[in-house]
Amino acid sequence: MKGRNRWYAAPYIAWMILFTVVPMGLLLYYAFTDGNQSFSLASFQKFLDPVYIKVLGRSLWLAFLCTLICLVLGYPISYLLAHHKHGNFLSMLFILPMWMNFLLRTYAWMSLLENTGLINRLLTAIGFGQVTLLYNSGAVLLGMVYNFLPFMILPIYNSLQRMDRSLVEAAGDLGASPAAVFRRVTLPLSMPGVISGITMVFMPAVTTFVISRLLGGSQFMLFGDLIEQQFLQASNWNFGSALSVIMMVLILIGMAIVNKLGGNQSEGRTIM
Repeated sequence: MKGRNRWYAAPYIAWMILFTVVPMGLLLYYAFTDGNQSFSLASFQKFLDPVYIKVLGRSLWLAFLCTLICLVLGYPISYLLAHHKHGNFLSMLFILPMWMNFLLRTYAWMSLLENTGLINRLLTAIGFGQVTLLYNSGAVLLGMVYNFLPFMILPIYNSLQRMDRSLVEAAGDLGASPAAVFRRVTLPLSMPGVISGITMVFMPAVTTFVISRLLGGSQFMLFGDLIEQQFLQASNWNFGSALSVIMMVLILIGMAIVNKLGGNQSEGRTIM
């Protein structure tokens, strides 16, 4: 029986080897070699150029802001959905835009934010005049929040919905105020959803290149744009692979920090 179960896992193992292990191996190979296929750290040394450091800092900052805004907006929305009798139906409204192509959603924002778009026409009609809304960091941040907000709402909503409501009722019966119940019961129990949401938003936000290209213009480059440029335009696979490895390491470090802080916070508030 055990041998048969191993055969059931064979397609999954083959898939993982073909589409995860092999690409990762190629990425590491190109990252630690030069154009002559010799071991080299030149690509990592090249990354230390202030221009590339600035691009990385900009990407991390915008990804952090996007994650923070999504958390501030997503938690109250998830809380309201979890306590609404039609929460399942309402949550579908946040999923519906995700059924549309990612590029189409971003192009829609371009038409709204451009100088002759709907928003500028409304501002002009009420007397504010035309405002530059496109091709800047604000437009990129708006596009990130719009596209990634559902990834924050759904994990938190699932955690809150599956939470044992008897614990909340017990805390209230013991004299805890609503604020204390939320701080000591609801928030710690929802931390797994919060951590999942932060991870699911931060990872695509820090590596995105479509949003920055369309809403930020060619003059606004993020780390994802830089990696894509090295592979598709400069044909410098060694440097592009090194940049990808650096980004993966930073993401893994960020995930470890978030998981550690989330676990400590949950344990500390449970003990309190």
